[in-house]
Amino acid sequence: MANRLARETSPYLLQHSENPVDWYPWGPEAFERARREDKPIFLSIGYAACHWCHVMERESFEDQETAEFMNRLFVNVKVDREERPDLDQIYMQAVIGISGRGGWPMSVWLTPEGVPFYGGTYFPDEPRGGMPSFRQVLDHLAEAWRFRRGELLASVDEMVSYLQQDVTDLAHPADALQSRTGDGALAELNDYFDWVNGGWGRAPKFPQAMAVDFLLHRHARRSDALALRMARATLDSMADGGLYDQLGGGFHRYSVDPYWLVPHFEKMLYDNALLARAYLHAWRATGDERYRRITEETLDYVLRQMTHPDGGFYSTQDADSEGEEGKFFTWSSEEVRTALESRSLDPALFIDHYGVTPAGNFEGKNVLQITGPLDELADRHGVSDEQARRLLDESRLALFEERERRVHPATDDKVLTAWNGMMLGAFAEAAAAFGREDYLAAARRNADFLLSHLRTPEGRLYRSWRDGEAKHNGYLEDYAGLAVGLLALYESGFEERWFVAARELVEIIYEHFEAPKAGFYDTSDDHEQLVTRPRDLQDNAVPSGNAMAVTALLRLAALTGEGRYRKTAEKALRAVAGILGSQPMMFGQWLTAYELALAPTVEVAIVCDPEAEDTRQLLSAVREGFRPFLVVAVAPAEGKSAVPLLQDRRQLDGRATAYVCRDFACRAPLTTREALLEDLLESEPMDGRPD
Repeated sequence: MANRLARETSPYLLQHSENPVDWYPWGPEAFERARREDKPIFLSIGYAACHWCHVMERESFEDQETAEFMNRLFVNVKVDREERPDLDQIYMQAVIGISGRGGWPMSVWLTPEGVPFYGGTYFPDEPRGGMPSFRQVLDHLAEAWRFRRGELLASVDEMVSYLQQDVTDLAHPADALQSRTGDGALAELNDYFDWVNGGWGRAPKFPQAMAVDFLLHRHARRSDALALRMARATLDSMADGGLYDQLGGGFHRYSVDPYWLVPHFEKMLYDNALLARAYLHAWRATGDERYRRITEETLDYVLRQMTHPDGGFYSTQDADSEGEEGKFFTWSSEEVRTALESRSLDPALFIDHYGVTPAGNFEGKNVLQITGPLDELADRHGVSDEQARRLLDESRLALFEERERRVHPATDDKVLTAWNGMMLGAFAEAAAAFGREDYLAAARRNADFLLSHLRTPEGRLYRSWRDGEAKHNGYLEDYAGLAVGLLALYESGFEERWFVAARELVEIIYEHFEAPKAGFYDTSDDHEQLVTRPRDLQDNAVPSGNAMAVTALLRLAALTGEGRYRKTAEKALRAVAGILGSQPMMFGQWLTAYELALAPTVEVAIVCDPEAEDTRQLLSAVREGFRPFLVVAVAPAEGKSAVPLLQDRRQLDGRATAYVCRDFACRAPLTTREALLEDLLESEPMDGRPD
């Protein structure tokens, strides 16, 4: 029989709806029962694409005997971490404090008041590798709860204090914003950089898209050659490896080795949003067409596989298909040969270029990877570079079509506001950079979807939507992530409704999330009361809500000239400035926001006929290269604008007219692309000019 999770909308919770475990969703019903029956709560947190969550389910939660023991002695609660990042953050902090490590599935035992007293991650069904079995842990905790409760709960008060500590007190606040913060971050990144394989660390190896984007912003502001070399080395290595889906586009979650070869095969919307943005910025900074191709293939993957018919973006694609990790994405050498030869294609070139061998590189199969430069491949096979490129493209398409016939991994098709905001921003930026009307249309449809399906009549946001039902009070990251995405959409198509909506979201952040000292809480002031009000400053797999809020405030300050926005942003940045330079891997989005705050912002206001050729010429000048410290606003000459940057602007002689300003101090108006380009170069800081 189905348990209580059958009434939920989360695909992760629904995966567990037929477990023999008497699961509760998080809510008062579970806690009331725990208090009434004097039982501890077992809290299990995971997500739909989590491989080890599936393993623990098969081993323990589907086992009748284990389930009966859990049902008899515990009240069991399941949470989708993607729906409830507040619970995930609070209890992950506790698990790390208890066990020294974190991850998913997360397993936490709570008092009926919600205070954690024991926790860990995955527990196997049998003892192995120094780990006790899940059943052993259950036995021990059930016995201790009944007969040694005082000993078990001795540290509960300390745990509450630990969870409620003010994180800004630990972040080394600074009196002023200084360039040496970025200098220290760059030095740290250089010290730990893998110059052989790109990226940082060994295994498992994560993309660190936010750190890469900081390096690109650093290069844009300071012409820092070291920053650009690290960024390019990382982007090139990831694009060559199995982390990148060489046939279908898009990035997997992480690499299990230091070489970016064998990935953990799940695909997350947020990774692909952040990486699409990083590759786009690299293309704008360098003009390298490969970065444009990776950006477009990633966004095309999202449109093809991760988009609801009405415009929302789905959350994740699973690592497993047919019960086997990576089965959809990997190939035997014989499968490659057969598929290509059946289409009259010689497989030799493809096999050489993508490292396909009879032995394989992953459990007897091959994860496709690029093994060397195209020109060397062409020389080995006696063809021109252009012929080699054409043959590889034909082979990739043939194998992609063959792969489409396989059983696809499951998709978690819930729509999360914050993650959608990030992907909205990536599509909007790419639309402007590449002149892609289809990307602009996708961004508009997504923004319409979010503002119609995940916003209340009062303007408040929901966290999650699936099958027509929106759920859960929105978090700081939802408001901030969507605001940043809407501002990018405004600067792509210049529809003022997006600017207005972004500004309304920021005002709600002020009203319901602002913290007394600096920055913001992760939950609103009318959110469910938990053991603590979470406030996570660290950028994890996704940017922290605070870092995104600061980013939105700085962009909005440039478009409005309103000092309150910049003052709030700088106050939040000063509160964490002391730790940014020493911990750059944990504060990548913060560091990018720091660069935005340090750089002189250039504001461009264009008054014009939006459809005219002279308008397109001026916009092409503004969008040339990578100018992350520039904002642009466009409006017709007639009528008032909701964007303060455009107020009191006039056309010259009926032509599209650009006003280049710095901190709302503007130069003489310009009407030609050449003059605008020259003025933009002069408006850039001296340390931001190219070498």
